[in-house]
Parts: sequence; structure tokens; C-alpha cells
Amino acid sequence: MPARPELIRPDDAATAAAMGRAMNALTALLVALGEGSHQFNIVAERTNDTIVTADLSLSAGASPLRVEHTEEGYLRFFALLTFALEYSTIRRAVLVATTADEPFPRACGWTVRDGWLHPMDRRELQEALTPCPDVTAPLRLAYPAPALYHPDEPTEENAHE
Repeated sequence: MPARPELIRPDDAATAAAMGRAMNALTALLVALGEGSHQFNIVAERTNDTIVTADLSLSAGASPLRVEHTEEGYLRFFALLTFALEYSTIRRAVLVATTADEPFPRACGWTVRDGWLHPMDRRELQEALTPCPDVTAPLRLAYPAPALYHPDEPTEENAHE
């Protein structure tokens, strides 16, 4: 018997649907956070008890819209976000966005639940941002994460149709 349970590969349809949600989530993150330099960190606990992480640094600007990032960082981050949103191989996941700001960077976060990103409250995020003893980390001002637009959820306007 293996020390860790085996991961069961999700079917192609579930993965494709999760990829669509991941693209929608990244778009919603950029719209919610706006222009600036952003650092995204995702930490996930897999069903075989391993922890996986990915990060993505990007800058978003308008006129014309541009998003700058490294290809390798984007691919790893997108893959982990996809499998977190698909959730058959991920037990739990948290995504934290840190935006460069003066005098301190500011951060907000989301937990992955039911195939989407749900805002963390300030207290929950502050606990997640507190560095371990003997670890130096920059001070980040925590704020409540905005709810992200989910294209598959009804809006107020079309909920009554």
C-alpha cells in the first residue's frame, strides 16, 4: 500500500470546464484589482496530502490594455488554478493577490470552493499573511477581497427572468 493515496486524473470534460473557469477567474481578478503590478500566489493541498504552490507576477495597464508576465510562471499558475477550480485532485486552495502600493503593498485573498474563488475576510487573510517566526516578509496591508464576477451565476438583472 502506498504511503500517499494516488491522484485520480479528472476526465477531459471536467478539465476543459475548469480551464474556462480559470480564464474567467483571471479576467475577473484583473478587472477587480485594476491597473498596477500584482503578485498572485496560490497554495493548494492535493488529495494525496502534498502541498503545491505557484506564483505569477504581472503588470496590467490600460490604453491599450496590456498584461505583462513570464510564460513559464503563467503556465504553472494557470495549471494549478485550473486543477484547484476542478477540485477532484485538490482538497483546498487559497489565492492571495498582492498589489504594489505606497507606503506598503496591499493584499487580499480568496479560497477556492465549489469551483470558484470566494473572498476571504480581513482577519482570515491577516492570519494567512503573518510570517512564520524567524522569517522576514514585507508588511502587507490586508483588505477584504472583492467578490469576483462569475459569468455562470445569474445577476440581479437576469435573476428574475
